[in-house]
Amino acid sequence: MIPHNILTGLSLLTLAACGSASSQPPPLAAGTKADRLLVDKSDRTLIAYRGDREIVRYTGIRFGDAPTGPKRFEGDERTPEGHYMIDGRNGASRYHLSLRISYPNTADRTYARARGRSPGGDIFIHGQPNGWPGPPIARDWTDGCIALSNAEIKQLWDIVPDGTPITIRP
Repeated sequence: MIPHNILTGLSLLTLAACGSASSQPPPLAAGTKADRLLVDKSDRTLIAYRGDREIVRYTGIRFGDAPTGPKRFEGDERTPEGHYMIDGRNGASRYHLSLRISYPNTADRTYARARGRSPGGDIFIHGQPNGWPGPPIARDWTDGCIALSNAEIKQLWDIVPDGTPITIRP
């Protein structure tokens, strides 16, 4: 018979391995570059493409605390929906790497302005909070950004040049 403390330790190791395996992206050939991104909020997927070919698919991605519906105003904790670009990157952000999304676009600004509100901004695809000791946070937790595991954002950082179009669907 195996002692209880050993069984508990083995169970925890198994759970840890399961949690981290799902956040590891598949390997890609050196020099791989994406030319567009597609985020499907309802499927919780982010897909990188080169031409019509899917390069990599990340599943179980996380959004703002209010994931349903498009971002309309500053502080609504929603993730935008529409057509944008990756227009910058921050290797020293509060999260493990971040790719800036060009939100708000003209339509977003017009919508908010017509209602006397700010559309907000600073929307990124990023990893986990710096110093986060555990596996990727398993719930919607951002203020409207798109969160990946640290390994996934590192891979995306390497394959997505600035200027890459991104479509975010409901």
